[in-house]
Amino acid sequence: MAHFGVVAPAFYSHYKALQALAGALVARGHRVTFLHRPDAAAYLDDARIGFHAVGAGTHPPGSLDAVARRAANPGGPLRLRRVIADMAGSTDMLCRELPAAIEALGIDAIIADQMEAAGGLVADGLQLPFVSIANALPVNREPGIPLPVMPFAYEDSEKGRRMVEGSTRVYDWMMGAHGRVIADHAQRFGLGPRSALHDCLSPLAQISQTVREFDFPRREAPAHFHHVGPLRPLAQGPAADPYAHAMPDVADGKPFVFASLGTMQGGRFGLFERIARACRREGVQLLVAHCGGLDARQEDALRRAGATWVCAFAPQRAVLERADAVISHAGVNTVLDAIAARTPILALPIAFDHPGMAARMLHAGVGLHASYRFATSGTIARKLRRLLDDPGFAPKLEALSGAVARAGGTARAVDIIEAALRLAPRQERRQETAA
Repeated sequence: MAHFGVVAPAFYSHYKALQALAGALVARGHRVTFLHRPDAAAYLDDARIGFHAVGAGTHPPGSLDAVARRAANPGGPLRLRRVIADMAGSTDMLCRELPAAIEALGIDAIIADQMEAAGGLVADGLQLPFVSIANALPVNREPGIPLPVMPFAYEDSEKGRRMVEGSTRVYDWMMGAHGRVIADHAQRFGLGPRSALHDCLSPLAQISQTVREFDFPRREAPAHFHHVGPLRPLAQGPAADPYAHAMPDVADGKPFVFASLGTMQGGRFGLFERIARACRREGVQLLVAHCGGLDARQEDALRRAGATWVCAFAPQRAVLERADAVISHAGVNTVLDAIAARTPILALPIAFDHPGMAARMLHAGVGLHASYRFATSGTIARKLRRLLDDPGFAPKLEALSGAVARAGGTARAVDIIEAALRLAPRQERRQETAA
């Protein structure tokens, strides 16, 4: 059995998906340890999984909250520049701190989130096998395929390809500070030229939470790229979902809508208020899950505005199975869970890969889109009514739901990892090398 090290951005949603994968690896007899700044340990709640803190000197306890706040609201160019600087600082710290930690812990292989370049860089530098996990939209580049952060649709034309090329150049320029950190550490580790996330992916196995039928039509994905669908805990029942008690008593005969903006965007009271007013206008039952972003006073205000229930966390998959529609920021986890439950989506993309998820959702025909900044409660109400009344979404959701069900999820991801790495513990590898 092997000891896996997990390297991922210190964001709740990324850690939860990877914790599901880690739990399945532990169940098969492996050992798993997450490595990051001290504060990231709070995102793990499975006692079987280890955590090793690094970088306390530059990323001390208590400093992650400010980083998360900036990431949740990147805003204009100056704020976005600071978010990119945070990203570059994290990659730099991990590239400097991980080698000694990995050696001390006796880690045999790395599970590297695509959104943290340090995982692949350090693994390559130490000549450790590693797999890449796309918890957000894949960063793999291909001519004509818009980057995950881009809001526009796929277009199989020369105009579409020029748009992708131009937007990619702008993105790479904006990400220059992060690219320079990647390039510097690639040189320090004696690797070839690298300057972006897609340069740091595994040559052995790349695993995505998406399904092929949802993404834009890729033609150049490597043979070792695998769509497995959502990474969720394999355990079933109440123990697998600590929020099962929050499932509301939904009345029959009246539409039920779920609204969630994810863990990073859950503090957007004004947007939730517009959603609540829209739902009151349409006479639907509304459950709002704000992921701890609102206080009791704001919860009461949302109920007065039209929300039927307001809570911090809800059993998302169970709620989506019951819901007639979901209003979301277009985060990958909510969108994929909605597709699995055959629930149409009103996307209000905010940041990161939300615009790309919304664009792919429209391409697949499983929902509608509105501006989180400018959509009034009336606009939200009209689009919600279309979601509830238009039968055209159902067959497309049914087809995509089947694709998610067949993709294999966490169990298939573990199969792929074990097959691709063919791991022996580090001590056995050293003995083989000596022989």
